[in-house]
Amino acid sequence: ADVAGADEEKAELEEIVRRMEGDGLALEESIAAYRRGSELLRHCREQLKDAESKIQVLENGELRDFDNTAGATR
Repeated sequence: ADVAGADEEKAELEEIVRRMEGDGLALEESIAAYRRGSELLRHCREQLKDAESKIQVLENGELRDFDNTAGATR
């Protein structure tokens, strides 16, 4: 995953949230912003999942895969 691209997507998502939390968007703009935000969120989550699958943790001298679901290593 491209780190710069991921940072740009995160910044865009944060900007969408900021705009939606304000009162300045018309209904159609809000719907479009919501759709774009949903796409960005889905893509960011996929990138995070891919990155987590590549992370390995050294535990007790043994290299193990990172297990995010348990909150620890497996």
